[in-house]
This record gives sequence, structure tokens and C-alpha cells, in this order.
Amino acid sequence: QVQLVESGGGLVQAGGSLRLSCRASGRTFSSFALGWFRQAPGKEREFVAGVSWRGGRSVYTDSVKGRFTISRDNALNTVYLAMNSLKPEDTAVYYCAADQSRGRIFPEVNEGDYAYWGQGTQVTVSS
Repeated sequence: QVQLVESGGGLVQAGGSLRLSCRASGRTFSSFALGWFRQAPGKEREFVAGVSWRGGRSVYTDSVKGRFTISRDNALNTVYLAMNSLKPEDTAVYYCAADQSRGRIFPEVNEGDYAYWGQGTQVTVSS
């Protein structure tokens, strides 16, 4: 059974930092792009960041560029999201996801391209 389990969420003040982790089990995702999405209360889930299967290419939504960094450790089957200079508008449930296609050169930004999802971890940024 494939599982993606996120951790590292919590409550932080504006300007603070958090590092999210997502570990996969039940399958090796070293050949698949991985991504982070988030869903704020009353809003649709949105793409945050994605990383290619080798980790050489990453893409970010504009609102987090320069503040968030996605990375992966294929030996640990884990993807990370380092979040700095957090803002109250970053408050959301954060989900990691694995691409449905193997070996994609560029990570996709549409959630429909991701086949496996974690249960989410809450990030709350207070002002």
C-alpha cells in the first residue's frame, strides 16, 4: 500500500520558518516528480512547489519564490519543503503528492497530474 506521510507542520509567528517532510512508503518514488500543494480555509487547493525526479529542476508558485525551497532525498524516499519568512497568508493544510508518470523532466503544477497524496499537515502563521 502506497503511503505519503507529511510531518513538520505547526504554529509559527510571521517571519518564522518551518521545514515540512514527506516520506513515502510502499513504493519507491525516485523516478517520479514530487510536489507540495496547500489548501487554505475556504479556498481551492493550489500548487506550491514541485521537484523533478532527479531533483535537478524545481518550480514554485510566484507567492513563495525566494522564500520556500523544495528538495528531495531519493535514498530516504523523502521530499522536503523549507519555508522561510512565513506570512499569515501561508496558513493552510500542506499536502505532498507524487506524479502519476515516471521520469517527467519538469514537475507538473496541476494536481490532476499527481496520483498519490498525503493526508496533509497544518501550517498556521500568526501575525
